[in-house]
Amino acid sequence: MFCGVPTTADQAPGSLLIAGSIATDHLMSFAGRFEDSLVVEQLHKLSVSFLVDDLEIRRGGVAPNMCFGLAALGLRPVLVGSAGEDFADYRSWLERHGVDCASVHISDSKHTARFVCTTDSTMAQFASFYPGAMSEARLIELAPIVQRVGAPAYVLIGADDPDGMLRHTEECRQRGYPFIADPSQQLAFGEGSLIRQLIEGAAILFSNEYESHMIEQKTGWSAEEVLSRVGIQVTTLGADGVRIRRTGHEDVVVPAAKDVEAVEPTGVGDAFRSGYLAATAWGLSLERAAQVGCVLAAYVVETVGTQEYTFTHQQFLGRFEASYGAEAASELRPFLV
Repeated sequence: MFCGVPTTADQAPGSLLIAGSIATDHLMSFAGRFEDSLVVEQLHKLSVSFLVDDLEIRRGGVAPNMCFGLAALGLRPVLVGSAGEDFADYRSWLERHGVDCASVHISDSKHTARFVCTTDSTMAQFASFYPGAMSEARLIELAPIVQRVGAPAYVLIGADDPDGMLRHTEECRQRGYPFIADPSQQLAFGEGSLIRQLIEGAAILFSNEYESHMIEQKTGWSAEEVLSRVGIQVTTLGADGVRIRRTGHEDVVVPAAKDVEAVEPTGVGDAFRSGYLAATAWGLSLERAAQVGCVLAAYVVETVGTQEYTFTHQQFLGRFEASYGAEAASELRPFLV
């Protein structure tokens, strides 16, 4: 079972390939209520428009979100995904923040995936998702990327074009790359056969608590059967923290970071994964990995936008110590200099 990459502060971990969706979010606010403009008897002829008050364009996609978090902790993750020619500004942003974007596939004909959502005063939403260039993730081969950056510590396979996710998972199995299953948003749409193929043999399985039950329901596997097919199962529990399970071991349960002032939850799970993977790459314990993930997630939930948070390494260490104690923080210090 592949449980991490033992390193010291003077040794570079293996490369971290983060595969998943690359997207931008276009978020608008409507001051009124949608329901006031809807005629129930005429919904089959629905044709309405709303004058919105503002527009926010945010960087998104699970893979860039995770890469941003890893880079904030001093690692240089490799972004694996497909985008359109309109990715130039987003690429510049990520590269300025330490993300390796050299292996991003650029579509000749499609725009970068886009989420467009309008929210009214009651928090009701009209939303659309355009996959666009994301559908070309199935064209990406991992082997040339590995030849460029070196043997991977992990290949994380996040929510993306389903055929792309399958291709990456199968290639990891064939070539012996340790991989992480993180199907998240695709669980709602994927059939049991797809989910079983994405999970079988993963070194780590990430999900939140609701998703863990969905995995069991759709695969037909019990909780113990799911666990038997992966090395480690990491389940986030929201405000209750994180649970880590391994066959033959006691569960590791870690509380959430302290004194969190929640503002907006989008991207919190991605940030947790970034922190967890960073600590794993440093060779720290499962408990420390979950704690690092929880602290990084706290920065995101306190910020509007998935990549808008900032901190110095000393600030991160201070917050980590406040939540988990001086002894725990001393284990992180060599990696956050």
